Amino acid sequence: MSYLTHLECSLTGEHYPCDQIHGLSAAGRPLLARYDLAAIRAQVERSVFAGRQDGFWAYQELLPIQDWSSVPRLGEIKTPLIPLLNLHGEQLMVKDEGRLPTGSFKSRGLALAVARARELGINKLAMPTNGNAGAALSAYATRAGMQSIVVCPADTPSINIAETRMQGGQVELLDGYIDDCGKRVRELVANDGWFDFSTLKEPYRLEGKKTMGLELAEQFDWRLPAVILYPTGGGTGLIGMWKAFQELTELGWLEQQQLPRMVAVQATGCAPIVKAFQAGKAEAERWENAQTLAAGIRVPMAVGDRLMLQTLRESGGTAVAVSETEIVTAWQAIAQREGLLMCPEGAATYAAYLKLLAQDWIGEDEQAVLFNCATGLKYPLPA
Repeated sequence: MSYLTHLECSLTGEHYPCDQIHGLSAAGRPLLARYDLAAIRAQVERSVFAGRQDGFWAYQELLPIQDWSSVPRLGEIKTPLIPLLNLHGEQLMVKDEGRLPTGSFKSRGLALAVARARELGINKLAMPTNGNAGAALSAYATRAGMQSIVVCPADTPSINIAETRMQGGQVELLDGYIDDCGKRVRELVANDGWFDFSTLKEPYRLEGKKTMGLELAEQFDWRLPAVILYPTGGGTGLIGMWKAFQELTELGWLEQQQLPRMVAVQATGCAPIVKAFQAGKAEAERWENAQTLAAGIRVPMAVGDRLMLQTLRESGGTAVAVSETEIVTAWQAIAQREGLLMCPEGAATYAAYLKLLAQDWIGEDEQAVLFNCATGLKYPLPA
């Protein structure tokens, strides 16, 4: 059964019915899925998840799906935690999201959002993307018998464009950034009847990304690491994990009171969240002339900026920007010392970890997790 009760505006708290199609709230903010946690606490034991072989679908009581027989599946798994034994021993682990069906953590959010869109009778899905999200949308939409179109910056990695088209999605390229692509998506929505699947502009992609936090809790035997470092563009995963930890706390399922300190990692060439966090602001300003080889975190302006900054502050976390040189150095170090080929966005989290370790913001005895958001094989590799 589904324990989903309603949707809630993340700014005003206004409630919306969950059996209707919604984008942003009337206040122009993301909507959050809410559940009957008291009923879950009374009727469900957390041990039930361990026996399920459905990958991130295993946490069905905390997900919004109504009809599980129609969920589009492509062989989802719970992604492994890999300790960087040669570099830091057991204290530093990589959550390797590159093992998911479309090679990135975008599989989580798009699989869930597509499944829920199908239930609500939506058939034409459009979104802007820097690459991996478009590939995931095309795969799951095709699996579900739905149409998809993505609009990408012209310099999106070619493998992402090719795999999106190969999996049945339409692709439009334009000169500009992802928020420029978002304007084109709004034209498609207004003129051609597509539904806007942009980050946080519908409520359910966030619930898919939330499963990263649920998985971590289960993998750590319901005790979480001290620090989580996350490559941050649109920030859905950062927000989703924090939502998961809050729900698990209310359920009484965590074996600890202190939640992880969340770290948003960006590139010095595109760091709107870092700038806003350091300035003490509640919202971020658009970053002009955004540049970084880590395409997934080249997001000049995100609709979830307020929620990201709120997450960082509530968790006692921070925001860190790393240079292109630091990203490439970290990328090579993990590949050459550990045999693990990360993506550049994932490598950025290791560069940030080294910075925070040197500043004593992270202690050498503290357990930390880096999120590698995609397989390194999707990117041009450094020489």
